[in-house]
Amino acid sequence: MKREIIHSTIDPKGVLIALGIIGLWLLSLIFLLNYSISWADPLIYMGVVIQMHLYTGLFITAHDAMHGLVSSHKKVNKAFGWISALLFSFNFYSRLFPKHHEHHRFVATDQDPDYHESGHFLAWYYSFIKQYVTVWQIILMAVTFNILKLYLPMENLIVFWMIPAVLSTFQLFYFGTYLPHKGEIDNIHRSTTQAKNHFWAFITCYFFGYHYEHHDSPGTPWWRLWRVKELQNPK
Repeated sequence: MKREIIHSTIDPKGVLIALGIIGLWLLSLIFLLNYSISWADPLIYMGVVIQMHLYTGLFITAHDAMHGLVSSHKKVNKAFGWISALLFSFNFYSRLFPKHHEHHRFVATDQDPDYHESGHFLAWYYSFIKQYVTVWQIILMAVTFNILKLYLPMENLIVFWMIPAVLSTFQLFYFGTYLPHKGEIDNIHRSTTQAKNHFWAFITCYFFGYHYEHHDSPGTPWWRLWRVKELQNPK
């Protein structure tokens, strides 16, 4: 495969896209937290899947901020990183930032915080979660839950606020870490990539299944990764 270097510039659309993801997550959550739950209602299950996908979008927004891609204004970019990380179950941007750049610097080695040499899904997922879940997150989630349940149905909080957050960690891990880095990979980025299918790549993990392309062009925002794929694999 002919390798091309992709030179990207900060696009002002990054702020609008970040606002869109945060806004959709919030509006969807407000609607669903006030929605009457009936397990015979297919909207319940659709709502869980939508919220899971939007939770993943929050993390992807924080991720783009780590690469300085949401806004060319450093304070605005960092603010989006902090906000989207906090909304994703009280993650702390200042903790995520160095770990993610260690992943890029030491990809698929023993110094990569996202990697587990065993290659086993559950062991790797457990190691991945230990890197990013803190006691403070658990405390803040518990406090927030107990406050919110005073005003909102507890069942809705569990189904639409907590469960999608947990499911999105599997989505991020499986499509954005496990599949791209499992096994012996002999290329400069030690990463594989999904077959070209832009719809599938978006709904699975905001194009981060195009993982070789992300490592090859970390200055490209998530919503342009499909273009990198097109350049490197035009067929």
